[in-house]
Amino acid sequence: MPFERKRPDLVLTEEMKEELTRISLSRTEAVRRVERAKILLAYAQGDSISGIAHQLGTNRPKIERCVDKALQLGPLAALEDLPGRGKPPSITPEARAWVVSVACQKPKDFGYSYELWTTRLLAKHIRKTCREYNHPCLEKISRGTVSKILSKSEIRPHKISYYLERRDPEFDKKMAQVLYVYKEVQMIQEKGKEVSSSLVILSYDEKPGIQAIENTAPDLPPEPGKHPTIGRDHEYIRHGTVSLLAGIDLLNGQVHGIVEERHRSREFVKFLQVLDETYPDSAKIKIILDNHPSHISKETRKYLNSVPNRFEFIYTPKHGSWLNLVESFFAKLAKTMLRGIRVKSKQELKERIQKFLKEINEEPIVFKWKYGLDSIKLT
Repeated sequence: MPFERKRPDLVLTEEMKEELTRISLSRTEAVRRVERAKILLAYAQGDSISGIAHQLGTNRPKIERCVDKALQLGPLAALEDLPGRGKPPSITPEARAWVVSVACQKPKDFGYSYELWTTRLLAKHIRKTCREYNHPCLEKISRGTVSKILSKSEIRPHKISYYLERRDPEFDKKMAQVLYVYKEVQMIQEKGKEVSSSLVILSYDEKPGIQAIENTAPDLPPEPGKHPTIGRDHEYIRHGTVSLLAGIDLLNGQVHGIVEERHRSREFVKFLQVLDETYPDSAKIKIILDNHPSHISKETRKYLNSVPNRFEFIYTPKHGSWLNLVESFFAKLAKTMLRGIRVKSKQELKERIQKFLKEINEEPIVFKWKYGLDSIKLT
């Protein structure tokens, strides 16, 4: 025998049914909205309050509140919480602002050893000092509440984002000089001219601290069914480091490099001597490089005086290493040949790097700079 309802039936349009059905089947909607959509669909189909409560594993009052709200405000409005629900906030806006202001300072400013806040330390500090600053509502604040306050204010005092300060007052001028050289290279390449024997343009830098590391046990090759990767013992023997001094010929892609124990003035002069022996005597050698002391030392200038008009240096600005194309080559070297390398001595490491240079020079790649060249005009 059909039951008699004390409440009126809930009338749904086709659009309402489609929307409630979508929400009831959703895996991304809030749980409360999904549950309320199921309640309203079941009630509209004629199910009883008790039956719906049994189906959803909940209680009658919850079903009744949802249905009454739908009958009063409409089915879609009944999916949302009514304003004014829940416990009124006990933390005042002024107290929240104070929490944010504390988080924007460093713990060491308050006498702690920490450089950065943790939510535990920040919550502890707030509980300890809140009365002193007339915010007693924060006496029992938890780490979770601190996190919510900081998140809402988009403050993350436990993280560091690095930035680069321009400390070179002539940054723009020096950058323009470097871009001018890249524009010169671009024009030569676009016109399809053969590389002139009287012009050489290189991008140069050093890569120090390349470690010579030896295994203490042999690597295990990948083995199907056991381990898909190379197996390597955690322990190793460190034999020291070497430095690679390298320059890319921007017109033909050839890489010139020497591997040395250090990268002082004498090593830099040795690299310049390699270039001097490699290119015709009539060639002018332009080199883009940074302001490392070895590049402007007395020993270097003494050598340059011995070969007048042979070299021209174009210096990148301080903290402008990204303007030097050779950095792209060093990144490729680190990600390919040096990645996971193991050797038995520094000599073997030197030989491996020199072999790599020989291999890439068999099929040289011409590195091209594109950023900012449209603003450079050659006269």
